[in-house]
Amino acid sequence: MSDKTEQIWDPAIRIFHWALVVLVVGSWVLGKFATPLGLTTMTLHFWAGYAIAGLLAFRLVWGVIGPHNARWSSFVRGPAAVLAYLRELPARRPSHAAGHNPLGGWSVLAILAVLAAQIATGLILDPEDYINIGPLAGMVSPGWNRWALGMHHTLGGVLLALIVLHVAAILFYRFWKREDLVRPMITGRRG
Repeated sequence: MSDKTEQIWDPAIRIFHWALVVLVVGSWVLGKFATPLGLTTMTLHFWAGYAIAGLLAFRLVWGVIGPHNARWSSFVRGPAAVLAYLRELPARRPSHAAGHNPLGGWSVLAILAVLAAQIATGLILDPEDYINIGPLAGMVSPGWNRWALGMHHTLGGVLLALIVLHVAAILFYRFWKREDLVRPMITGRRG
């Protein structure tokens, strides 16, 4: 097979990625604008969080049993590989990584870890409005409920920063390195 038709992402990874995009954006919009939109509860926000939790569980398993490029072992690399990749990053040529490059692999882990923390804090938060209470809020003390609420908001900002960085990296690759990273996430193939 030529480089142009090389399979990079399997259908399950592509569906996971785009479903995650839709759910994270939807959850963020609902979290920020539920009340101005006329919603009295965050029910849809909660359901989006549950769906994201399901996607994360799938990704955790798929990272072990899925095809090569989906496996954690294929893209989570040590510091030496990341530093070597960083030295080559400014070069104005496509990297043609077979999946995630070493830096991108750590970016994926960061986004997934922040999403998992968002879900965990969302499950136990209690804003004391008697409406938007996490389903496990009664299992922890009010101090933990308040901490979770603050952390949930903080992690939302961290997640937004990671997403902006992700999009900036895609644009950097597209315009500086002349490498399209979006098409393979749609078609599964490079080129």
